[in-house]
Amino acid sequence: MEDSQAKEQSIKHAPLSLKNLNQSTTDLSNMKILIIHTEWNKTIINNLLKFSILTLQSLNLKAENILIQSVPGSYELPWACNSVLSNPTMHKDIDAIIAMGVLIKGDTMHFEYIADSVSQKLMEVSIKHNKPIIFGVLTCLTEAQALIRSGLDPSSPSNHNHAIDWAKAAVDCALNSRRFAQDDLSSTHHHFLTAEDPSLVA
Repeated sequence: MEDSQAKEQSIKHAPLSLKNLNQSTTDLSNMKILIIHTEWNKTIINNLLKFSILTLQSLNLKAENILIQSVPGSYELPWACNSVLSNPTMHKDIDAIIAMGVLIKGDTMHFEYIADSVSQKLMEVSIKHNKPIIFGVLTCLTEAQALIRSGLDPSSPSNHNHAIDWAKAAVDCALNSRRFAQDDLSSTHHHFLTAEDPSLVA
């Protein structure tokens, strides 16, 4: 718990260092990111959701521009993303979506069927609507793996909240999408960090 709180404070008070980003000219105040999350594995989801929001706020997104919706399970994520992006107003307003869920393998083939279909359909929806959808679904063999990948096991050397990466990827892709729409492929533009930000290491 102390580790999680320290990590939260580091995100709140220390802006992320972004490689090759001109922070003086890149305005993210009007960027909107939608997070659609599942209801299963609530403890894990809540921590993923918390740190995705903290990371987006650290990147100077306004709180009112971080939109949150929920669906029952991962299987409903593609439908939800497609429904949102099929609405012309929402398609225009939203810059990127983070589809967030947790799948933990059980004793049947259910895990494989869901993981494969959800990943494929999210990619199809993203391409269909030409809108970035970040695959934020943890696909883990055990609950212990899910805890590590959601930053909830500070005793593990691999402990890291992947929602931090998803949030940064959403902003990165949203900015790239804006540039592509303006026929701007200049190599002088930013790319977000390719290495871990030390302040966010679990």
